[in-house]
Amino acid sequence: MIIGFDGKRAFQNRTGLGNYSRSLLTILRQHYPADDYILFAPRQTNLFPLAVEDNVRVIVPTKALHKRFPTLWRRKAMVKEIEEAAPDVYHGLSNELPIGIEKLALKKVVTIHDLIFERFPATYNFDERYVHRWKIKRACKIADAIIAISKQTRDDLVNIYGVAPGKIHTCYQSCNPIFEIEQTVQKKLEVKKRYDLPDKYFLFVSAIAPRKNLLLICQAMAANRTELNLPLVVIGDGKKEKATVKAFMKKAGLSHLLVFLNEKPLAQEDAFTSGNDFPAIYQQALALIYPSLFEGFGLPILEALWSGLPVICTNTSSLPEVAGQAACYFEPGDTFQLAEHMKQIILDPALAADLRNKGFEQAQQFTRDKYARAIMNVYTK
Repeated sequence: MIIGFDGKRAFQNRTGLGNYSRSLLTILRQHYPADDYILFAPRQTNLFPLAVEDNVRVIVPTKALHKRFPTLWRRKAMVKEIEEAAPDVYHGLSNELPIGIEKLALKKVVTIHDLIFERFPATYNFDERYVHRWKIKRACKIADAIIAISKQTRDDLVNIYGVAPGKIHTCYQSCNPIFEIEQTVQKKLEVKKRYDLPDKYFLFVSAIAPRKNLLLICQAMAANRTELNLPLVVIGDGKKEKATVKAFMKKAGLSHLLVFLNEKPLAQEDAFTSGNDFPAIYQQALALIYPSLFEGFGLPILEALWSGLPVICTNTSSLPEVAGQAACYFEPGDTFQLAEHMKQIILDPALAADLRNKGFEQAQQFTRDKYARAIMNVYTK
């Protein structure tokens, strides 16, 4: 089978949709090496080295106009390239399909990640909401099959947009296999020294935005400063919300307990930007705290499960789908319950050990083999 993909995110996005694209393409090639894979991308970068493999081909703009205006190529001219390459299936990996592809005879698949902009419209401006809505509705209409990354996203497509349930396939993703590897003591010490990590710390991994709710953790720490006098290490960045969080902790006299790894000089190096150092950071933490108000999936939770890291998270959206019985849950906005779970992790080693064991068991629901088979089943149908 020849399968074409929207390769933009794989080459240009270091997080989120980029990770999803790179992970899926890598796993498919590993499990189905007899198939051929074509990436259509506005430009090729070294962010995705898999593209040099024999059965992976990259098609980029060749005309000067399209090189100068890659968005124009991606939205319209790319369809001509797709038609000439003649894949059996084309897969849009990030909520959209190119204009004009509906005229081609090939089968079309699109992955829809979430409809968060519909649930939390105040966090998006009008133009963003309009564009997201138009792209997703159009893609769902012309696609032969839709992949939802969680049951939550599937239900939202059915309930909010009226998409036919039979057209949607829920395919749970896996994560980077480096999180499955127990890091050596030496590696952990090297990473601890490199980033000047505290001896004990909680971990937050996400973009810093209002929906991600980092401020709630800070509020819990401020309200229980004696019992929760441990640092919070943050992997992720933001602007306005990050400034709000910093101002809150400064006013509370707790700025010393916030460690933003993205602000460290080493955060610009490949070991951090590629995520290669993340398993050692995860595996030395007390717990991952994920207080998000809503998620399409919640990949850091899966990374924590594979890392043997206890999870504390909200009981909303897709998060219980990912964490199962391997997490301490709390209602969004419940500072008291969050603080209680943090105290339990500190004071009850048996609970932490139980969560680790349940985490490894839960992670088996999201193996690379299951992920690859689920996606390939959609293609073959």
